Amino acid sequence: MNDGARLRKDILAARNRLTPAELADKSTAICQTLLGLDQIRKCRSIFAYVSFRSEVATFDLIDRLIGMGKTVTVPITRVQEKRLDAIRITNPAADLVPGYCAIPEPKEELWHSRLVDPGEIETILLPGSVFDERGGRFGYGGGYYDRFLAQIPAAARIGLAFDLQIVDLAPLSDHDQLLDLVVTETRVISGRR
Repeated sequence: MNDGARLRKDILAARNRLTPAELADKSTAICQTLLGLDQIRKCRSIFAYVSFRSEVATFDLIDRLIGMGKTVTVPITRVQEKRLDAIRITNPAADLVPGYCAIPEPKEELWHSRLVDPGEIETILLPGSVFDERGGRFGYGGGYYDRFLAQIPAAARIGLAFDLQIVDLAPLSDHDQLLDLVVTETRVISGRR
């Protein structure tokens, strides 16, 4: 196992040890900080991941963004093509069903009628396994988000993470994309993209 794979495994194991109450409290703090950022308040179109397992929770955040009048898109994973598509949702409770790896994704009937061109997205909220002090990010190993980010370099990139996921310097590969900001429960890290 290389250094990056071991780091990812160790950090995810630590994240998985957070209690449901810790996950909820930390996620709420992250959400509050995020909603106060100019980048979020001023943009119109936001691509947000739908949280799964021990990731920073985004269901309430997505509801709040929709309530603020934002166009909110979420990913559908196209496994065969190894890409993400952005699908607009207006009601997470009604629009999402278990998809790839049981991650909540938009219902099939929305795939074509609410497909959004990535070029219309102003801000992207990303999950990840490990983040670093320069805005580096390790995903989960599939490269889906890195390929998605490469399509829309002008969009702001914001990672959502718990403090325990932050390291000084992650051993990134050439294809790993840097972020503009990483928001944790205690701080906002400015990336070096």
